[in-house]
Amino acid sequence: MRCPYCRHADSRVVDSREADDGQLIRRRRSCPECGKRFTTVEEAVLAVVKRSGVTEPFSRTKIIGGVRKACQGRPVDDDSIALLAQRVEETVRAKGAAEIPSHEVGLAILGPLRDLDEVAYMRFASVYRSFDSLADFEREIESLRAAARARENGGADAVETAGRTN
Repeated sequence: MRCPYCRHADSRVVDSREADDGQLIRRRRSCPECGKRFTTVEEAVLAVVKRSGVTEPFSRTKIIGGVRKACQGRPVDDDSIALLAQRVEETVRAKGAAEIPSHEVGLAILGPLRDLDEVAYMRFASVYRSFDSLADFEREIESLRAAARARENGGADAVETAGRTN
C-alpha cells in the first residue's frame, strides 16, 4: 500500500480491526520512509454475473429500485424496502462466494417480498419468472394460497399441496 503522504511504495500494518459486523477491515498502517500513520479500509467486493455473462458489482440500490417498482401504489414504506434490500444482501453475502448469478439475487428477493406484500410479490415474480400466460399467474396464486393455509393451520398438508403446484 502506497503512503498517501510521501508515496513510498510500502507500508507496515500496525493494527487490524473488523468493522460493520465483519464486512470491513480497518488497517492502521505506518510508513517506514516518512514515519506517518494512515488508515485503510478493505471491503470484499461481491460481483453479480448477469445472464449475458457481464459482471457488475452488487448494488443494494438496484434491489431497492426493483422492489420499489413492484411496490408502487402499495402500502409499503421506504424503510421496509430498505430493510428487505439489507436482508437480501446479507443472504447473498452469506453464500460466501465472490461472484453470484443474478438469478440467485432474484430468488433472494422473492421470499422477503412475499412476506412484505403479496401483490408486490406477484408483480415482481411475473417479471422475474417471465410469466407468459394467465395459467402462470394462477399457479403462483394457488401457491400463495397454499402457503397461507399452511401458516393458518400450521399443518404439513397445505405445504405439500404448495409444493405440488410449483
